[in-house]
Amino acid sequence: MTRKTRSPAVAEVIAVAKPSAPWMTMVHGMSQDRRLFYAQVEAFKGRFRLLLLDLPGHGRSADIGGPYGLEEFALSIEAALDQAGVGTSHYWGTHTGAGAGLLLAVRHPDRFQSLILEGAVLPGRPLPTVVRTLDRARAIALECGIEHARKQWFDDAEWFAEMRRNPDECRAREHWAMLSEFRGDPWLDSELAQPVAPIADRLPSLRVPTLIMNGQRDLADFLEVSNDLEKLLPNCRRVSIPDGGGFPLWEYPDRVNAEVWRFLDAIALQAGPHTAS
Repeated sequence: MTRKTRSPAVAEVIAVAKPSAPWMTMVHGMSQDRRLFYAQVEAFKGRFRLLLLDLPGHGRSADIGGPYGLEEFALSIEAALDQAGVGTSHYWGTHTGAGAGLLLAVRHPDRFQSLILEGAVLPGRPLPTVVRTLDRARAIALECGIEHARKQWFDDAEWFAEMRRNPDECRAREHWAMLSEFRGDPWLDSELAQPVAPIADRLPSLRVPTLIMNGQRDLADFLEVSNDLEKLLPNCRRVSIPDGGGFPLWEYPDRVNAEVWRFLDAIALQAGPHTAS
């Protein structure tokens, strides 16, 4: 059944900045939650009002039921923006969160002041290694339980390889603590998600300033998506984070934050003196 409305993703609002400050929405990937961005909160809360979302089936949104596809996630994000009264926003997403943001941006470009996409999913583009890893996690969750599936996910998935190589610097223990609270409903749910039509043919007309970001050691699937996005998006900048893996915003936040500041400052400079800063 096609669902045209969805429950809003539960939000954490951090409004330290002045009331006229622009919004920045932050959306995590599969098995994570809003805490993924806490190092970014400290860096950006003085200049932006922050809206940190937990996707359905994750964190404070764990009780939002399935299906748990990209379309459903996008609708929940849109509903959360509406509920929070956010008209326009900068948008920072990683993996699934990035894919959902792209889906919304091609539909409602006027709601986005910029897109920051880390290890992005491109709706409609195959990701063979990602799909195999997800299918394995689901199979283990169903056969052996979610605890075993979470452990396999963190121990074997390629996008966590940099955390495994450098556990202290990349805060592997803290990341595992977050993942260990993932209840696993998106892996256990049997409802079919709504199919998402490819959007590649719509990207050349998307003028929203976009930062495409990957770790230097990111998964090939995500690097190939970024290659496509760089060719298709007319107003984009691409960066590679030295030594970064699948989640450089978590692994090396200072390096990532510096790149994002450069990107946002360039947008503000281009927009002129009336842009909030």
